[in-house]
Amino acid sequence: MVTTPSSASAWGGERAADSGTLSDRVVSYKIDATLDPVKHTVKGQQQLGWRNRSAQPVCSVYLHLYLNAFKKGSTFRTEQEKGFKFRSGVTSDEKEAGDAKLLSVLQNGQAVKWQFVQPDGGPKTDQTVVRLDLPMPVAAGATTQLDIAFENKLPRVVARTGYFDTFHLVGQWFPKIGVLELPGERGASAPRWNAHEMHLHSEFYADFGSYDVKLTVPDNYIVGATGALQGAPVRKNGWTTHHYAQDDVHDFAWTAYDKYGTPLESTWRSPAGHDVKVRVLYPKGYEASGKFVMKSTVDSLDYFSKTLGAYPYKTVTAVVPAYNADEAGGMEYPTFFTATLTEPSKKGYGVPDLMLDFVTIHEFGHGYFYGILASNEFEEPMLDEGMNEYWDMRMVRDLNRGPKIERFDKKGFVPFNAFAVERVMSRPDKPEDPLGNSAWNRKSSQSYTRVYQGTSTVMHDIEVAVGRESMERAVKLYYDRWKFRHPSIADLEQALIDGTGRPDIIKPYFAAQIYGAKRLNDRIASVSTAAAASGFETRVDLRRSGVALPRSLVVTFKDGSRQTRLITDAKAAQNLVFTSTSPAVSAALDPSGGNYLDINLNDNARTVAAVETGSYTTWARAAFQTAFGWMFAL
Repeated sequence: MVTTPSSASAWGGERAADSGTLSDRVVSYKIDATLDPVKHTVKGQQQLGWRNRSAQPVCSVYLHLYLNAFKKGSTFRTEQEKGFKFRSGVTSDEKEAGDAKLLSVLQNGQAVKWQFVQPDGGPKTDQTVVRLDLPMPVAAGATTQLDIAFENKLPRVVARTGYFDTFHLVGQWFPKIGVLELPGERGASAPRWNAHEMHLHSEFYADFGSYDVKLTVPDNYIVGATGALQGAPVRKNGWTTHHYAQDDVHDFAWTAYDKYGTPLESTWRSPAGHDVKVRVLYPKGYEASGKFVMKSTVDSLDYFSKTLGAYPYKTVTAVVPAYNADEAGGMEYPTFFTATLTEPSKKGYGVPDLMLDFVTIHEFGHGYFYGILASNEFEEPMLDEGMNEYWDMRMVRDLNRGPKIERFDKKGFVPFNAFAVERVMSRPDKPEDPLGNSAWNRKSSQSYTRVYQGTSTVMHDIEVAVGRESMERAVKLYYDRWKFRHPSIADLEQALIDGTGRPDIIKPYFAAQIYGAKRLNDRIASVSTAAAASGFETRVDLRRSGVALPRSLVVTFKDGSRQTRLITDAKAAQNLVFTSTSPAVSAALDPSGGNYLDINLNDNARTVAAVETGSYTTWARAAFQTAFGWMFAL
């Protein structure tokens, strides 16, 4: 894990409004590809431009061939055989497995030699990373062009990409260059290549640049892709070529399917002053799902633009995957994401609506945390999956989204508590690994999934400690400082410290939960109050086991007044004394929102004397949230 913040000049420094381009464009891809929907193959010609940002010549570069993860003997398959699983754990036989072949690689007309390497020490049969030994070194600051011919066989959809029947979701499909990191960037002390094997849980990391892609498919196929369509598609001899382009992104994905319904389209105005074309593709018969996804996407554009920064691109395309291809759902690419094949309820906002709504919000949100911030998803997945999950849940909470249940006492409706559900799914009693670990350095698949809800819960608790407005200001600072660069966990920590002014809160949380894996279990053992010479004296017996994180202890008195004390002492047993002019009624830890990392919230508050508190309603609400959380965890 990176524990030292990057230098201010990392990745060319903070992007200014007058920078001319959104990102420091390191790469360019010009690709011409053809899909065979019967054989499920993609053949392509690629011109790859790469700029050497370092101060020394570069003799070798590294490419990712991600589709080889599905071949027998790969790191991905080896981890799968050891018991790790991706989502539902569905597998495919060898005839349905995908692969990626380099047919030729030229540099300035000269053939380039290459060999497969395993940077993470995976099996020698893994072919997801290839080293190219260049006939002509790339001088410091210079740009080289590689002409690459490649052929892919798409897998039957088992993880993110592939086909089912005539549906095709084509992601991580082209030879993609690794990232050369320089001193002061994400902990690097010397120039180094960052190119990892394709692990079962890991996602991706790449430089920003420009994409110009032509996709040729049969005439009757509808296409959606990263970026904007350039002119009208060109038809010839039963085939149609769709031309897409997009600057300032670090990936490109697309879909082609002959059974999409009529695409839904709308226009949204960005606070940045430009129109955004919103397009939703959905299978025929699922128009209701398409309309729901359209609304959720527009709502997300509004929320993220207001709370983090104006959406900078001119397009966003959402895809509802085909039936039996849902493993291609719930995936993100720049300006392009996939939702899930779920039909909304016909009677109000129910559980199916929440699933479809949240997946749409989550995948759109990746456009910020994965797309614009572009953290290293191999090594620091919490910066994308976890931080995105936290901001998504803020949206669910702030806009009051989610199902409601009527109270058993008929006094109204219980609001959906998004973070209470996150807490259940995060399993605070079982922190197997630090949240900041890499995607593959995990004890189990369950531990990896905790990156989502665990990070969200940690950030929720920090928000409770520093205040909602302070936390929002800090995360926005992180976004403004690191957009179109590549932040590390240490950069997030520093931004939160700078934005809140509370290193006393931020540092202990990161040490215990991000860099460590500590259990938290505080309880109030007793509260007593008695008359004293100056009024009343109240004693609170506080017990702490596990890690001691800063918490607010609030004592409430009979006259309605309160006293708040920040507890930072790590002693296991503490007797805290409060003096007042009124007797105490109760004492509670974090009563304003709860510290959800605590493994038992039922002992975080006590009254001086037992009182009736409407426990049946409280129990019913807690039971609902717990059951709902476990349903999603499964």
